[in-house]
Amino acid sequence: MASRTPTTRPRGAATAEVDAQPGAPPNVETDAATSATANQQGGRVPPGCTLSWQAGSVVLEGWTDPTPPHPAWVHDDRIRALRAPALAYRDVFADLHRRHERGELTLTDNARAYTSPGLRLLGDRSPRDYQTAAVAAWEQGGRNGQIVLPTGAGKSFVAHLVMARVDRATLIVVPTIDLMDQWHSSTRTAFGRDDIGLLGGGSHDIQPVTITTYDSAWIHAERYGNRFGLVIFDECHHLPGPSYQQAARAMIAPFRLGLTATPERQDGREIDNEEVIGPIVYRLGIRDLAGDFLADYDVERITVHLTEDELETYTDARQTWLAFTRSNGIRFDRPDGWARFLQLSARSREGRRAMRAYRVQRQLALTCSNKLHVVERLLDQHAGDRTIVFTNDNDTVYALSRRLLIPAITHQTPTAERRTILERFRDGTWPCVVTSRVLNEGVDVPEASVAIVLSGSGAVREHVQRLGRILRRTGDKRATLYELISSNTVEQHVSDRRREHDAYR
Repeated sequence: MASRTPTTRPRGAATAEVDAQPGAPPNVETDAATSATANQQGGRVPPGCTLSWQAGSVVLEGWTDPTPPHPAWVHDDRIRALRAPALAYRDVFADLHRRHERGELTLTDNARAYTSPGLRLLGDRSPRDYQTAAVAAWEQGGRNGQIVLPTGAGKSFVAHLVMARVDRATLIVVPTIDLMDQWHSSTRTAFGRDDIGLLGGGSHDIQPVTITTYDSAWIHAERYGNRFGLVIFDECHHLPGPSYQQAARAMIAPFRLGLTATPERQDGREIDNEEVIGPIVYRLGIRDLAGDFLADYDVERITVHLTEDELETYTDARQTWLAFTRSNGIRFDRPDGWARFLQLSARSREGRRAMRAYRVQRQLALTCSNKLHVVERLLDQHAGDRTIVFTNDNDTVYALSRRLLIPAITHQTPTAERRTILERFRDGTWPCVVTSRVLNEGVDVPEASVAIVLSGSGAVREHVQRLGRILRRTGDKRATLYELISSNTVEQHVSDRRREHDAYR
């Protein structure tokens, strides 16, 4: 079932650009001139106010009342004018426009530098019911908010629907260069336009529709933050954090859309997105769409045993680690638990022994030798099926790649090589690929039908993302995810924790 939060609007209840209808923004300068003439005939000339853009903020000149017109304004003595963060543009503009309509002032808006580029979707692709409902919920939320849909549900098509509906210069912000390239290709195809800009990865081409990375958006927000009326944050669970949040606050875009399959974060900071994007306005999960719009799937947890030597080594290492943490009162159920362990382990010989012991017991739990045998058996069982093997670390990726003679992708893999591997994986030349975390999100491999999770973190998001890689529906495929767990180790508790998502129930 879809769940919709109340359609409260972020940053106040002002309607973006005065109206929420697609088309050209209101001509404030023309309206202001008309109001000025009427008031001159009545014997009073209203004050003339000018909005301008200045490096991530908006400036108001010409306001003479000691009390600012809106709480977002702060007097800047350096320029003898009022200043507000760019994020407040939607609200402060609407407030000034209302005053302008009442004849209290004339308003010239030089802050906004974006256009209506005439975005029209090509082709006859019809949105699915839930995609139409998602766009409607976003509009009812004041054209601000987050849409949560599982991987493979067509989030990019939802974004294209929104872009066509709003028709404003658009900035699409993504976490990786791979995703930037994917969005660039799909957006050019969707709108039949060659003038889709790229900002990042060696490109610096600003167009009315531009794709950028979170890092590049942060670097250039104060320069280009007034050039876009709509900003789309893909995989918006990446946005919380000082730098990226700063970039979001330095953009004037009155229309904002966040897209993700997994909004929750371990640090709980997903709540920060409500201020800079808006609340979750529409949400569906994997179970809601499986079988109809996503592939049916099975999840199988396979328990493997450590060898006698491995179990003895694991037990000794774990006892060493536990003795140190307990004697020092380190609690890993507290936010500072891991940080305290890192600090104390570096201060003594016993601490360094505990750190080595921690690494030994963890590595044995994640990659015991019997796990590798099971991977070989599963690859034989699914010979010909497109299979992704996921591990927790790059060392294991390369070890498996050498042992099984299958291509590997990590964050160290050059872009051209990664592209070649994925192309040959998609066309079946190479039916299997092994990776760490770099393919957890943002890679479109609809042909993949089998995932083998050799090792991973306890994060629910990571596990759901890995499942999502094999759920894009093609034909009548049925997907299978195997989770390999070392028995009698801490990995069993980690597995239980990351399987709390309803996709695994």
